Amino acid sequence: MFFSLITPALGHEREAAHEWMRGAYAAHQWLWRFLPAPPGTPRSFLFRRRDVDGLPRFYLVSDGEPASPSSHWSVLSKPYRPALEAGQWLQFELRANPVVTTRSAGCPSARHDVVMQEKTRLLKERGLQQWADWTTPDRPPLADLVQRCGAAWLLARGERLGVTFDAESLRADGYEQHRGKGDRLRISTIDFSGRLCVQDPQALQAALFGGVGHAKAFGCGLLLVKPAHAIS
Repeated sequence: MFFSLITPALGHEREAAHEWMRGAYAAHQWLWRFLPAPPGTPRSFLFRRRDVDGLPRFYLVSDGEPASPSSHWSVLSKPYRPALEAGQWLQFELRANPVVTTRSAGCPSARHDVVMQEKTRLLKERGLQQWADWTTPDRPPLADLVQRCGAAWLLARGERLGVTFDAESLRADGYEQHRGKGDRLRISTIDFSGRLCVQDPQALQAALFGGVGHAKAFGCGLLLVKPAHAIS
């Protein structure tokens, strides 16, 4: 595996900005240019996009080493062999698509954004149809819903990811709904950060290489980690 940083090449920022395709899914298609493969090849990479000074930069975890398709982009890569030990504390960042799956008799399963699902539950309790109809002071701020629902979603996945999340440091924010053609909602994302303690190194390595949650083609699921001091 390789860990790579893709940025506009120095002096070619304008050309790079014109080259790259904007939009969550377009970014995934565009990044294939750095990892050429025959048509129909399954996705072989995870990515996270961050904008710095109005220009995109991409963090990439891939099973092949990427190469720039033009002189307008710089690619810095290194072999990705994370050294993980049980009991080790790590600082983490993650952009994810937190959803819950519901099943009804005779109907196919469906995925629901955890924040919207909680809004629906709260409105049903009060006999309301729309969030705007809830005008009393006890209506929770959106930031509180995102923190509570997002944190619960991630904490519930700790065991399968091979980690224990430090609940006090866990932050869930940056909630965003990404829409496609015709203003149709495609996915929602939440940005997570905080500390975690490694419990099962093999399970965590699988998450680092394979991602967390759904919507990986939209830039979700790449778990970024670095060493952190132990929490007393």
